[in-house]
Amino acid sequence: MNDHAGLAAAARGIIDATVYLTLATTCSDGHPWVSPVYYAARRYREFYWASGPDAVHSGNIARRPQVSLVIFDSRQSPHAGHAVYLIGVAEEVTDQPGIDRGLAVYPRPAEREQPPMTAADLLPPAAYRLYRATISQAWVPCPRDDPDRPCAVHGRAVDHRVSVTL
Repeated sequence: MNDHAGLAAAARGIIDATVYLTLATTCSDGHPWVSPVYYAARRYREFYWASGPDAVHSGNIARRPQVSLVIFDSRQSPHAGHAVYLIGVAEEVTDQPGIDRGLAVYPRPAEREQPPMTAADLLPPAAYRLYRATISQAWVPCPRDDPDRPCAVHGRAVDHRVSVTL
């Protein structure tokens, strides 16, 4: 499945089937900080989650909104390489239209067995806020038939990523 449409479809499938992503932010001292967050996606471009405003990653986003996201199934066998890598800009959603837009997809449909949330659950004095990452680029691992041989398309013998449009 080395065609772009097939890779993009596989990426969308991973996003649809997974409930946690790894969020990477940067602390004020420059150190990376990663956090797993329960998420929902809107059109594969906006990713929503709820977090406490005092969480380290929330403070990092307030100071430096550039983020990286990784979505993968950690139960995969070694070298399976089924993941989606994303970069974008994150922010706390503070306006009512933005919260309503996020709540249209978050915390996900009823089959995910998560109780619904309301704007009151995400506005002061509530413990959580709604966050959104707007994605600017996405990649997936380049599929290789044999992990011990160079990629037939790119000639690379190491794992590498291929850009996809979701």
